[in-house]
Amino acid sequence: MVEPKYVAPTGTSDILYPEVERRNCIVDKARRLLDLYCYQEMIVPTFEHTELFVRGIGEATDIVSKEMYTFGDQRGSSFALRPEATSGIVRAFIEHSLYTKSMPQKYFCIGPMFRKEKPQAGRYREFYQIDVELLGAAQPSVDAEVIALLMHIFQDLGLKNLTLKLNSMGCRICRAPYREELVGYLRKVEKGLCRNCRERIKKNPLRVFDCKVEGCRHLLREAPELISVLCAQCQEHFEEVKKYLGVMGLDYELDPKVVRGLDYYTRSVFEVVSPSLGAQNVIGAGGRYDYLVEDCGGPPIAGLGFAIGIDRTSLAMKRSGLKGYEDKSLALFIITTSHHLRFETIKRLDILRHQGFSAEMDHLSRSMKAQMRLADKLRAKIVIFIGEDEIRKGVLGVRDMATSSQEEVPFEDLLDYLYQKLGRKEKWGARG
Repeated sequence: MVEPKYVAPTGTSDILYPEVERRNCIVDKARRLLDLYCYQEMIVPTFEHTELFVRGIGEATDIVSKEMYTFGDQRGSSFALRPEATSGIVRAFIEHSLYTKSMPQKYFCIGPMFRKEKPQAGRYREFYQIDVELLGAAQPSVDAEVIALLMHIFQDLGLKNLTLKLNSMGCRICRAPYREELVGYLRKVEKGLCRNCRERIKKNPLRVFDCKVEGCRHLLREAPELISVLCAQCQEHFEEVKKYLGVMGLDYELDPKVVRGLDYYTRSVFEVVSPSLGAQNVIGAGGRYDYLVEDCGGPPIAGLGFAIGIDRTSLAMKRSGLKGYEDKSLALFIITTSHHLRFETIKRLDILRHQGFSAEMDHLSRSMKAQMRLADKLRAKIVIFIGEDEIRKGVLGVRDMATSSQEEVPFEDLLDYLYQKLGRKEKWGARG
């Protein structure tokens, strides 16, 4: 083994086979359902102007103050690698005047996000998300539909025993007096809080509920809850959301401590927790953000959405014994018994691949016995032999690896023979 000269940066990972297949399964199933729910894919840049995230996410959040990767250019502009996708989608929604179209507008984005966090199992500095956003509808039925979509994706993946946690963050009207009440409580227990939470009292007190320090979590058990002081409109909205979830048969757990880590959330917020993970057990989360579009310079348009952590979801599937993919077999392996017949071999290989069959040959001049071992290792269904005798007779030797039976097939009959043996070409794609 060679000692590697370069390794992946801390907090990043190489995604190899078969892990990449499980992740592809997550994305493929999500795409299928997003299509059923009439969402359109949007691709936004992996970096934006830093001010967009400061304005959208909130300057006092941990994401903006501690976790963003920022950099400048020669002109003095400041940019940041995206820590989340919602702000970028909202920026694109405004920039391209998508608000002039009929509402609601539904979008999703899939790709990497970046945060300077302490790497843990399922949490990386470069991580992958499926981000789903619905803009232009404030009705509680939409909240329930979006939550149902999130749960539908996880159900399709086979994940079980998930817990849907639900809360309401209220609006600016009911949150202001609650903030004063919470700060009053936090001042009383300030000495027992960690340094980060003491700082949050001044900048953004609701963020204390994000703290993972056990001492802080213990003190916060007696903290006042926003859900108990919602204004009449927010309370009515939340009750309607719960009714719609009940109609769809979705179980949930009310959790007043679910506040999410971004300032733009209002009213409904939710998390999906997997029991197979440790402290970082949230595999999908989101909520409503009715002020974000306006705060970013657009018209007053409501919105909500969620993000699925692909890394954590894949880890939850793996720990639950869910592969998410099928082991792939090679359709054909071509063996040549003579070096000068390699031109004929690669010609046949190219024809078969163009007909939709996954096919391989030996390029390393192995012996015939070694080529057979390789075909077996690749789990080839059929081995085709090309030798001097076969070329002279106008046939190919064909062996069924399952039965070890072998026969000669004329050149012109090979495709029909293979279709009869293996099925139509749609069955055989490239090997994973």
